[in-house]
Amino acid sequence: MAPRKMQIAAAGLGRMGKRHAINFLNRVPRAELVAAFSPDPEELQWAKQHLEPYGVTLYDNYDKMIEQKGLDAVVIGTATSVHAEEAVKAMEKNLHVLCEKPLSTSIAVCQEVVDAAKKHPSLKVMCGFSRRFDDSYRDAYNKMEQGAIGRPVILRSQTCDKHDPSGFFVEYAAWSGGVFVDMAVHDIDLTLWFFGDDVTPKSISAYGITAVQPDLRKYNDYDNAVGIVEFHNGKIAHYYCSRMMAHGQEDVTEIIGTEGKLSVNLNPQSNLVNYYHAGGITREVPPHYWGRFEQAFVKEANEFTDCVLDDTPVPMKLKNAVKAVQIGAWLQEALVSGKQLRFDDIGRRIEPAKL
Repeated sequence: MAPRKMQIAAAGLGRMGKRHAINFLNRVPRAELVAAFSPDPEELQWAKQHLEPYGVTLYDNYDKMIEQKGLDAVVIGTATSVHAEEAVKAMEKNLHVLCEKPLSTSIAVCQEVVDAAKKHPSLKVMCGFSRRFDDSYRDAYNKMEQGAIGRPVILRSQTCDKHDPSGFFVEYAAWSGGVFVDMAVHDIDLTLWFFGDDVTPKSISAYGITAVQPDLRKYNDYDNAVGIVEFHNGKIAHYYCSRMMAHGQEDVTEIIGTEGKLSVNLNPQSNLVNYYHAGGITREVPPHYWGRFEQAFVKEANEFTDCVLDDTPVPMKLKNAVKAVQIGAWLQEALVSGKQLRFDDIGRRIEPAKL
């Protein structure tokens, strides 16, 4: 008898949703993609060509999809605005959930997902922070845990996209939550991993410019931003977000300790080829995040499946998905207001004195 496979449905077939669907269809041996949903006719047309011939049932209604018999889980790659609602609905149908980040741009709505998960302790509910599944980040974390750099005190991390002159990011800014919530949330999650999820901010400050996409100003957003979070345990995180890179995607992290430093992707490259020519030495850089993190998404899908079938804990705490968005929102507030935010040692905001 063949071993049982997890039956999973894909919600959302946009750029990220398509990739999740294809991964579960072709690259997760213990899972079977049996259903997919999109409200968009063009996305459903894509699914008729790439999913339906392989036995995937298509839906234009999410509620109908999660009624499909035999379903075990849902992977949610829809618009951020419906992540939380769809995750809660899935849990109410006793379905495991892998949800793209963030759960929501609203802290209160993020918390609703966490609260719903507590009511269904048998379900595996995971927010997909893909960098935690990247082999290089895991190797760096293991080295840090083994004491290779002494006590880690500084984390410097960036998420930098290739410049897109199409205007997509201007439209996206209307609902993305801002550059820190949208982009730096990955770097913030890495901070909670490398520094420990019990870290408490002491002060938060941020600065930004609109260097190449001035229309972002109407949404109080920026195409380049720097944020600094000082923690009460004597550690500091420095974040850089950019949508201006001319050469390609450049996501870099450094963890600096009292006895050494670890860097991840400090010299980004698509592969191991260097081109030597009269003008120097050239190496290509991935044009977008998928070129850097494709294998991390595959590992994420496989490890989520293993947790469901083997009834083992998911590799990250759901509450961290809320904390990462909260820190991102505070950074965004500091960015827009131009003011430093301060907190006491149990995380309460300290309001400046009013004279």
